Amino acid sequence: MSCDCTNTKAETADDQKTLQIALGLNAAMFIIGIAGGLWAQSTSLTADALDMLADASSYAIALLAVSRTANFKRISSRWSGAILMLLGLGILLEVVHHVLNGSEPQGQLMIAFSLLSLVVNVTVFRMLGRFRDGEIHLRATWIFTRVDVIANVAVLISGAVVLLTGFKTIDLIVGAMIGVYVIKEASEILRGSTGI
Repeated sequence: MSCDCTNTKAETADDQKTLQIALGLNAAMFIIGIAGGLWAQSTSLTADALDMLADASSYAIALLAVSRTANFKRISSRWSGAILMLLGLGILLEVVHHVLNGSEPQGQLMIAFSLLSLVVNVTVFRMLGRFRDGEIHLRATWIFTRVDVIANVAVLISGAVVLLTGFKTIDLIVGAMIGVYVIKEASEILRGSTGI
């Protein structure tokens, strides 16, 4: 009977610890980010927080897949990609909602919350860097976090534009861009999981 495990027990335990920390940080930042997005009336900040929820889900799925069969890892990666795809579509629906109903994004709050999210995501991104070329279920977590870092920078710029110029439509534009980018990354994960 052969084992398709490529990690040693120590590596597996280390992977699990890394994913547990990433899961905890992203779950906390989802709650903080949603509160911040509602407070700041910011579509882009809310989109970024929802992306954190998707990350937390991805890390939880990857934790389940550690030391499992290659088929389980492939399936878990598909679930991660599907969650990210649904999230991207949900973000676009949120943008449409704000276009139809209006919003008054607050630049200072957007900057403050996006900076906090950026610090957390850069930390997690560095932690997950070793997964970049790893098994598909672990690589998916790295891709998720890469999306977050890019989204954080976009929200930060959006907040600065709102604060300095009063051009509030930029919040909707950035929210839509995050949604489209999330869908692109979801497609990458789904392609990778079927191409193993």
